Amino acid sequence: MESSSTAWQGKRCSPCGRRSVTLSQKHEAPSPDRDRLNLQADCANCFGLCCVALPFAASADFAVDKGAGQPCTNLRADFRCGIHAGLREQGFSGCTVFDCFGAGQKVSQVTFDGQDWRQAPRTAHRMFEVFPVMRQLHELLWYLTEALALPPARPVHGDLRAALNNTERLTLSSAESLAETDVAALRSDVNALLLRTSELVRAGVPGRKKNHRGADLIGAKLAGANLRGANLRGAYLIAADLKNADLRAADLIGADFRDADVSGADLTGSIFLTQAQLNAAKGDAATKLPPTLTRPAHW
Repeated sequence: MESSSTAWQGKRCSPCGRRSVTLSQKHEAPSPDRDRLNLQADCANCFGLCCVALPFAASADFAVDKGAGQPCTNLRADFRCGIHAGLREQGFSGCTVFDCFGAGQKVSQVTFDGQDWRQAPRTAHRMFEVFPVMRQLHELLWYLTEALALPPARPVHGDLRAALNNTERLTLSSAESLAETDVAALRSDVNALLLRTSELVRAGVPGRKKNHRGADLIGAKLAGANLRGANLRGAYLIAADLKNADLRAADLIGADFRDADVSGADLTGSIFLTQAQLNAAKGDAATKLPPTLTRPAHW
């Protein structure tokens, strides 16, 4: 699978504005029909894990350097961000585009039973080690859940459901088991199913479909382009002009949308698009979005 271009560009913080999301019960049976809200960040139930576990380097996205396991200086005692309202203005734009897919609250409230790393320092190392693993597992759950909702992918729904159930079971494992998970192997297996899903969905789009898989489209002039049903997996669309482009049924998994202009673009029906990708792009009120995603506040 093309790795997500936004694997760590910052955090998408919910305690300062996003509604709280109810966690699934720890031993609830996995279901492909589960509410996708459980795969969205709920920082109110997280111990600020993305603000501690993950490193970042001083750059255009971050004002300072921070090592893995080192709390961000903006993290408050209640695990909320002290400068949430002004992250972009204060040099932390990277923090506005990261999405943990709900991994933060899962690790905090399920894996570690609500015991935070400040009150129980002995848990810190393992908690910070497990968080990136859980984040990848939840990203896979997001894609698998979406694939199961696509009627053209019905021929592989059985395999998709089995993969989803297996991944869900892994997320409920102990911290020790999670740390030992071979995520690369799992991603490879899931990617084969997602690729087949993509082929089935895009086959229903009339006309010739463009193949830009992994293409270097940095700064490309694609305003008004017909990219319906295109393969844009892992494409570099950094600062690309996609104004008013037709991206319906396009496979966007892992595409890098940093500073891409999607103003007026039609993204409805695009497949495997994530909130993190949208957060990294530029758009406007005319951009048409899939119903599972929200318009970023900075557009």
